[in-house]
Formats: sequence, structure tokens, C-alpha cells
Amino acid sequence: MNSSFRFAHISDLHLTSLDDVKVSDLLNKRALGYLSWRRRRRREHSPEVLDALLRDLRDLNLDHVVITGDLTHVGLPSEFQQARQWLEALGAPTDVTVVPGNHDAYVHTAWDKTFALWTSYMASDSELQTRAEQGPGHDIFPSVRVRRPAALIGLTSACPSAPFLATGSLGPTQLKRLDEILAQTGRQDLFRILLIHHPPVAGTVGWRKRLTDSSALNGLLARHGVEMVLHGHAHRASVVHSSGAQGNFPVIGVPSTSALGRKPDHRARYHIYEVCPSPAGWAVRISVRGYAMPDRCFLDEDQHDMAVPRSGTEKSA
Repeated sequence: MNSSFRFAHISDLHLTSLDDVKVSDLLNKRALGYLSWRRRRRREHSPEVLDALLRDLRDLNLDHVVITGDLTHVGLPSEFQQARQWLEALGAPTDVTVVPGNHDAYVHTAWDKTFALWTSYMASDSELQTRAEQGPGHDIFPSVRVRRPAALIGLTSACPSAPFLATGSLGPTQLKRLDEILAQTGRQDLFRILLIHHPPVAGTVGWRKRLTDSSALNGLLARHGVEMVLHGHAHRASVVHSSGAQGNFPVIGVPSTSALGRKPDHRARYHIYEVCPSPAGWAVRISVRGYAMPDRCFLDEDQHDMAVPRSGTEKSA
């Protein structure tokens, strides 16, 4: 297998506007989210940065783009429509993979008015035609999209939480299906990229923002291995190495890709990955592109190479 796979990871876009929100839409937890948007988020997450991001991604001629959640602020149906238009400007559903975040599932909302608009960007390859407008989310996830030599495995940790909490959960049904998918894609010797909004490694975010069943997920990853985990949620860059079946694998988070950044480490950045098979496993080149305010564009900031073992070559006991 001599092919390579070059893709971008963006996250926490918060790309929507709440300018025309109705008071009747805010008679629940969304009122808190709206106040946060009025006081801070509307100035932090910039349409100017999002426009520059679209231009940058188009110019790079990538194989794929993955988005790890929080396209919206409070998960209103109107926000899902805005996000759908942005996704269509970004690329075709076969070239863009989305997993939702906690802001996208802020409160319980009718599927057909929200996530159904994104289904073609979330569903597995085999379901793009048969389940284009169906749901709910835990039926779609885990999703599997094979883009050789890689397998993009999407999870949803997005679920409504109590006020002042931003926790996520996978649930036993999704974890059971993930167990089977990791085993199958491991036997196929694919570079398995797990996509999730909430970071699975304890301590990456605080208690109120945690993944509640991270221990169960990490148990599966330790048993089957995985080549890479990509997440958002923390709004800052992070790299942690966890133990898998055949060796360590990287767990990587990116900042919000639309943030002007009151703190330097929170400024808009995203990663480009180039994955290639190598004699020892996989060679991965990671390029960091950051938003330069004076130039109003994204520029190269850093680049480094990473060797990843082939953790998917498990044998039957």
C-alpha cells in the first residue's frame, strides 16, 4: 500500500450568529449560552477568521477535512441551517466528516430540525444513501469512513447536560459497536483515526467538561489499539500519548479554529496531517497553521514528524 492521506482537523468553530434569536427559544439552558454569546463569544469567534479558513482549506487541495464538533453556540435549528450552508461551502459530504459537540446538543431538540441537516456529513460510507435524513445520532455513530490508507471512526459524545455543565457521554450501545469496529478495522491494517469532541484523557479539561465514560473508552483503546485520536472541546492545543495494543498512540486536540484569541494559546489554529505507510508502521507529518491577524490569513507556524506503530495487527487468542 503506497498511498498517502492528507487531511485537516478543525474544531469548535462556533460559526453561527444569534442576532435574530427569539425570547421563546431561550426558556431553558439556552438562556445561559445566549448570555455567554452576548458577553464574550460573539467577539471571540470571528466570521473574518472563518472566511480566511475557507480560503485556506480550498487552496491547500486536501484529501479530506474532519470537524470535531461545536459548529453552533446553543444548538438552535436556525444554527444548524447556518452550519449546513457553511459545510456546503467547505466541501462535499464525501470529503468532509463531522462529529457533533456539546454545544450542538445543548438541549433536547427534534432530530429532523437539527442533526438531520448534517447527516450526510456524519454517516458512514455505507449509509450515505440509505440513511441520508434519518437518525437519531446514536444510530449513526460510531461512523466509519474509509479513505485509504485511513479509517475515520466518528463518535458522538454530544448530549444535553445540566446548566453550568458541558460533559459528554458515549453510552454502552455506542461503546459496544466501537469494540467491533476497532477489531475489524485493525484486521484490515488501516490507519485508524478516532474522532470525538470530548478529550478521552483525564485532566485535559476540568470535571464539569469531562467525558463521563472515558474509562470505558480507554479500556477499548488499550485492548484494540488505535493509531490516532483527534478531539476538540478544550479550545487549546494538546498532545498526550496513551498505551494501546502494540504501542503508544497520540491523542491530539486543536484550539477553536475561529477564535481571535484573548490568550495566545487560544488563537485560531488547525492541523494538517499527512499519513504514509512506512516499514516500521506509519509516518505522520503534522503541520500547524495559525491565523495571523495583521495578514488576515492562515500561515504555517510549525511542522514535525511522528512515527506511529501499526497497532492494528492484533491476533486472535
